[in-house]
Amino acid sequence: MGTVNRVILVGNLGRDAELRFTGTGTPVTKFSVATTETFKGRDGEKKEETEWHRINLWGKSAETLTQYLVKGKQVYVEGRLKTQKWKDKEGNDRTTVEVTADRVTLLGGGPRREAAERDETSTDETRTPMPADDEVPF
Repeated sequence: MGTVNRVILVGNLGRDAELRFTGTGTPVTKFSVATTETFKGRDGEKKEETEWHRINLWGKSAETLTQYLVKGKQVYVEGRLKTQKWKDKEGNDRTTVEVTADRVTLLGGGPRREAAERDETSTDETRTPMPADDEVPF
């Protein structure tokens, strides 16, 4: 049997996604997703533990979804883990684990970027409406 490197996350974006392009023009958007687990501690008190996940989304999906990937938005992410090893300025070994997303689905909750950027001079005709879930290309 082969191996499996698969990650599924449902969480909230910690900040707006950032779209960039590689030297060859390939789009990549980077964003972080928080997942929170609630449990009872040994003392019986309710506790929360939040994990932060770095996500990279490549290609056409990165260009299309970046405008909708805003802080607070809930998303479903499917992908694979990738470990990056590097040395910092002091020469210390560092390791970062990221998720290379194959699929990102927008879920309910959180603000939309155009609502946050709206000002009194804009009109409905100048804003791009958010498509329905079945209209967002994945």
